[in-house]
This record gives sequence, C-alpha cells and structure tokens, in this order.
Amino acid sequence: MRALCWAGINEVAVQEVPDPKILNRQDALVRVIASSVCGSDLHLLDGYVPTMMAGDVIGHEFLGEVVEVGPDVRERRTGERVVVCSIIGCGRCWYCSEQLWSLCDNSNPDPAFLEKLNGHATAGIFGYSHAMGGFAGSHAEYVRVPYADVNAFPVPGEVPDENAVFASDAVPTGWMGAEMGGVGPGDVVAVWGCGGVGQMAVRAAYLQGAERVIAIDRFPERLTMAADRVGAEILDYEQVDVLEALKEATGGRGPDVCIEAVGMEGHGTGPQYGYDRAKQALRLQSDRGLSLRQAIHACRKGGTVSVLGVFLGVVDKFPMGAVMNKGLTLSSGQQHGQRYIPMILDGMAKGSIDASHLLTHPLSLEDGPKGYELFKHKRDGCVRAVFHP
Repeated sequence: MRALCWAGINEVAVQEVPDPKILNRQDALVRVIASSVCGSDLHLLDGYVPTMMAGDVIGHEFLGEVVEVGPDVRERRTGERVVVCSIIGCGRCWYCSEQLWSLCDNSNPDPAFLEKLNGHATAGIFGYSHAMGGFAGSHAEYVRVPYADVNAFPVPGEVPDENAVFASDAVPTGWMGAEMGGVGPGDVVAVWGCGGVGQMAVRAAYLQGAERVIAIDRFPERLTMAADRVGAEILDYEQVDVLEALKEATGGRGPDVCIEAVGMEGHGTGPQYGYDRAKQALRLQSDRGLSLRQAIHACRKGGTVSVLGVFLGVVDKFPMGAVMNKGLTLSSGQQHGQRYIPMILDGMAKGSIDASHLLTHPLSLEDGPKGYELFKHKRDGCVRAVFHP
C-alpha cells in the first residue's frame, strides 16, 4: 500500500510499504478515509523526537472504515465508520480503568526508552516513533488498530468526515485542557496557540462555563479564525506585551486558567526566545519553554496552568518559584481521548461541537509532502491539511 513516511529530518515521502495485518486477536484493520496533520508531527520532522527510523509511517489523527476484525473483537463490525483515538489504550490496566488512557501500562511494547527518560513509560501512539511503541501511523491507505473495542468509536451518520476526523485528537485534547484547568462558570481563560488544539480548547472552555477566553498567536488568519469560529478575544504577541495585556484585560489579577497549546517548539520574541533557540539548536535543552513560562507568569495567584503542548525532555529557566509562591496548580498530559470521544461525537451530532473549519487544505495522500510544507510554514492560511487516501 502507499503511505507517507518519515525519511529524515525535514523530509517526508510517499512510499510503498507492506499492508498491515491482524497480529493480535483484539486488532482491527481500518481503511483510512481521512488523516490530519497535527502540530506535534512537526516535532518528528524537525528531529526533536528520538527513535524515528527512515520508512516509519507517520500520522495519528484519523477516521476510517473497519474492514477486518480479530476473533476477540466484540464491539466493532466491518463496514463501520469509526474515529480512532490517537493514543492507544489496552482497556484493562489500572490506568485505563481510572480513565487515564494515555498512561496505559500495556499498549507500548517497547517501554525502555521512556522508562529511562521519564521514570515510567506511557501509552503507545500511532505514528509517533519507536519510543511510543513503533506503531505505523495513519497517513496510509490502511492502519492496524490494536485493542479495537476500546480505541475505535462509531461515528453517527449525520456527522460529516471533515468534522469527525478531529474527534480523534484535536477536539479531545482541547477539551481535556479546559477540564484539567478546572474551567468553570465566570472564569477568564487564556489560551496560548490558535492552531487546531488551541481553538478547540477555546470552544471547550466556553462549553464548560468560561465567561471570557483570550487566545494568543501571531498569525492573522489563525487569530481571525479563533475570533470568528470559536468566539475568542485575540492577542497578537508580536504587537502587544502579552503579560501586560492580560493584566489589563483582567483588572490586574490575571486569568483564572492558562492553557498552553504550543509545546516544545514555541515561537516568541525578545532575548528569551533567542536564548531558547540557541540552546535548542545546540541540544543544550530539548524543548523551548517561552510560552509555558509566559503562561505561568500570567496566571493569577491560586490559578491553574494546563499544559497541552507536547514537551518531550527538559526546559531551561523553568519558573518554579512562580509556581510555588503564587500557589499555582500545574496540570498536564497527553489526551485521554477514550474518556471524551463518545461525548464529542454526540456533541458533533447535536451541533454543539464543530471543528470542520480547521480543515483548510484537503489533499490526496500523494500530496502529503506538499501538505506538510504548507502546514509547517503556515503558508496559504493552512491550519490543518487532511489527506484522503
């Protein structure tokens, strides 16, 4: 079959790869209908995620049709249109039973690297390096889905593909960010990043009761989209001092909840950004933390900082003094999508959740390299490129 593969730093290519097969009794094979790029995929392209190998199939946010199931699959049927969670859970370990799906003990078959790096391994992730299990990704014609009964979710007939595909990752990640932040009625929320996850965090914050949500970015088209499509107040960090603007917007107190939806390659301005870029380029730190530091400094005393952006290693100049002395709560994690996807699909069917506007560039799988070029460099207003094999 044809698939979009990692071929080296800043290089992807469409290649012939072996067709996936049922390997375990709980597997399903899914024919991919739509597979979206994601901001975290750029960390793979830029070489900051270790254990990638040439020929690895990338992609983790997808929608498809079940074409074959293993003998122990009980809930899924061939012919079903399903959203598959980007994070793989087993459904049986202590973490899955506690709804902490991205911390699954069993779905990552190669835990040694993460155990050494972080103290414990976390769940497997489609198309996200051998440290995360080495699973083939979704930018392909077909995907093997382990533990299909708990990782694949039937899509209501009235939900179109261009909306449903984002129930795989962007929408549940955004929802989890607002929930981790404890967003409630009357809260003022600030969100760093107006990509797909950031915009969905804005929408989730409003649905969870926020009175105001302020979104921060530098790309005019993304800021406009966040204002027009999810109702955010917007700040261009290249035009204003974000900390001062947030103080002014909140009467000097600061936002109740700050959601970081940027991650390890965040852009910024000023000496701190130059410092971060230099240290990351020299591999003296693995992750740039400017937006995270800014969220911590902006948050009101006693507030919560919710971290959705992907961080993989170490961040220099982490303001632990501000976290401790301001009495902040710091929440973080990869998305526990299985907890949210059924509710999100129901919201999509009822019209309360719509992510279809994120799909700015529908493309064929053969146009995968073009899609990543547009997405990485934010060209032609690209928010999400979605491949249709």
